[in-house]
Amino acid sequence: MKLDTAEVEAAAGAAVCKTIEVAVEENHYHNHRTRNSIQPEKFSAGGDNIDVVRDEGLFIPPLNFSMVDNGVFRSGFPDNANFSFLQSLGLRSIVCLCPEPYPEANMEFLKTNGVKLYQFGIEGYKEPFVNIPQDIIREALKVLLDVRNHPVLIHCKRGKHRTGCLVGCLRKLQKWCLSSIFDEYQRFAAAKARVSDQRFIELFDISGLKSLPLPFSCSKRHTTRCAE
Repeated sequence: MKLDTAEVEAAAGAAVCKTIEVAVEENHYHNHRTRNSIQPEKFSAGGDNIDVVRDEGLFIPPLNFSMVDNGVFRSGFPDNANFSFLQSLGLRSIVCLCPEPYPEANMEFLKTNGVKLYQFGIEGYKEPFVNIPQDIIREALKVLLDVRNHPVLIHCKRGKHRTGCLVGCLRKLQKWCLSSIFDEYQRFAAAKARVSDQRFIELFDISGLKSLPLPFSCSKRHTTRCAE
């Protein structure tokens, strides 16, 4: 689904994302986690340790996968090689920031596992022709702030720029200082870090969004570090 700022402004009161919801299979996450053939182990992603299940060495995380916070993950576009890994996370929702139609294999995975898709179409611009739609980012943040959607995975194509902007705006809500936000953005974008993305994060207005509920955030260490 393709959306741009002009379309959002023209469609007052209309939804800015395509949502697909299917019934969640009862206890599918619990059953999956307790199979005799699976043993949990620690997986280090982006400096954080999270519990991941490995089944005969076949669990492959998507490109640039990492834990953002409690119940929130990020990555590049997952494919069928990553489905077993994603299933182990017990996802309730996926936030896709790409405008292209979601692949059929991915849709089948969502239906099988009772995962809701929120698709926010943001074009993958390259500098200097950049137009990041603030309204769409704001709507995507509302999905992330609703703990009923957790666990949730955020992804774009490579998990760098569009995902980095959304996560950066989430960090502003968590009261991270800009230096920590930019350090995280650059860790994933690496040599392809964009000044325009970081400027977008810096100028993004969070005043209209509610504060994060305390059980959601495990990022207190970052705000403490910024205050030092």
